[in-house]
Amino acid sequence: MAAQEEPQVQFKLVLVGDGGTGKTTDTFVKRHLTSESEKYIATLSVEVHPPVFHTNKGPIKFNVWNTAGQKKFGGLRDGYYIQAQCAIIMSDVTSRVTYKNVPN
Repeated sequence: MAAQEEPQVQFKLVLVGDGGTGKTTDTFVKRHLTSESEKYIATLSVEVHPPVFHTNKGPIKFNVWNTAGQKKFGGLRDGYYIQAQCAIIMSDVTSRVTYKNVPN
């Protein structure tokens, strides 16, 4: 059996949005990265998850930075965006204020 190829391509992906928009509980982190689903627990500061996707061009690693959405962490959060190549911006379709806060 061939050894697993180490990812040569890596991207820093940042998940951003207000608290309670589903960054941790309902989207990437719990459902797609860890296959878990649980009740809402606020992310403190940042969590990094490193999934590897195997493609016909070789493995690609995404360092997914799940940032805290609460306003009290806003100053810290901005520093996590440095050198990010991509982002997923989350809002809650049942809460217009989370959509209005997207530019922030």
